[in-house]
Amino acid sequence: MTDSNFIKIYTGNFAVVNHIVMELNAIGINPVIKDQSESAILGGFGGTSAPDFQEVFVNKDELERATEVINTITKDLES
Repeated sequence: MTDSNFIKIYTGNFAVVNHIVMELNAIGINPVIKDQSESAILGGFGGTSAPDFQEVFVNKDELERATEVINTITKDLES
């Protein structure tokens, strides 16, 4: 996603990504999710070694608010 208005803010498993998406949507941010394993399967290349590995992208204008959400969620996971 070079030369894009989107920036990657998180990489992780399906469950955490879904939680992040839910929280971002709640504050009016619509993230883009990139799932390498799903893309490979749909492209006919089979799965990858990390099937639940996903990336979350947001518009650069929403980075500060989205980062706050990510920090809160990851801090909760660490405790």
